[in-house]
Amino acid sequence: MTMNDNLPDEDGGGFDAEDWTRLTPFTGVVATLDDVQARRAVFALGDTDDPRPIAMALPQPVIWWDDDGAGQAAVAVQAETHLGPDGEEMEVLGLILPDGGGAVALMEDVDLVDASDPTWRDLVTHAIDPSAAYED
Repeated sequence: MTMNDNLPDEDGGGFDAEDWTRLTPFTGVVATLDDVQARRAVFALGDTDDPRPIAMALPQPVIWWDDDGAGQAAVAVQAETHLGPDGEEMEVLGLILPDGGGAVALMEDVDLVDASDPTWRDLVTHAIDPSAAYED
């Protein structure tokens, strides 16, 4: 797998809870190494079968959950489905983090949320300013 660690937008940064919609999605085709190198896509997978873009509205706010149950705010900007070597379907998302970094997650490890979701908004705020108070 090839991945961009950072996909800066026009101002070179990430996003906050109010301006995430300006992130440019990568839709309609499966990403190639050229797309990743040109910073149009977050990832390109190799050694998979039947790669296809997933038809979903992008950009999409998500909460990405790690194995310990900790959530991280992100925005999905790329969505593809691939068959792995075992024939199992993998739904893969390219994410942009509030600091502008890129990440790759399986669909099963994220919750799709609305931008008004208070948990997502708090996670975005704390990613940008860890000293900010949590909303009740």
